[in-house]
Amino acid sequence: MWHDMAMKKLFLPVALLALLVAGPVVGQATGKLPEWLAGTWQMEDGAAWADEVWSPSRGGMMVGAGRMGFGPNVENWEIMRIQRRADGAISYFAQPKGGAAVEFPMVTVSDGAVEFANPAHDYPQRIRYWREGQLLMAEISRIDGSDAVRWNYRPVARAED
Repeated sequence: MWHDMAMKKLFLPVALLALLVAGPVVGQATGKLPEWLAGTWQMEDGAAWADEVWSPSRGGMMVGAGRMGFGPNVENWEIMRIQRRADGAISYFAQPKGGAAVEFPMVTVSDGAVEFANPAHDYPQRIRYWREGQLLMAEISRIDGSDAVRWNYRPVARAED
């Protein structure tokens, strides 16, 4: 089952690169950056794995990196950022395998959840993160929630300084 999700995730770089510049989304949200996202997160399901690392915000930006794989192999990776634009709106920018950035404006945010959407994009159209206790949940889908792929990350313990 996870491998099927991984295969969908493999198509993400192609889908994101298909639309290099996204148009604006009605209802863009402003507010705080999702500080609760900062940290190192990991998921393992048998031989399948995924991890994300997010920096704390600084200068109106959070920087992230993610990768996923199966066994010893990396199957996909991307660089991400969540950034406050000059107009005050906040957007998520995805760069699969270091390619051109695709913008997903923030549409909702709370103390423990954030959603970004770009309905003009083919897939994904929606990116969501939320906390469930200590876990970080992540999901990509179409704008209506269909074709969802979800990750359940646990925090990675930091080594004592």
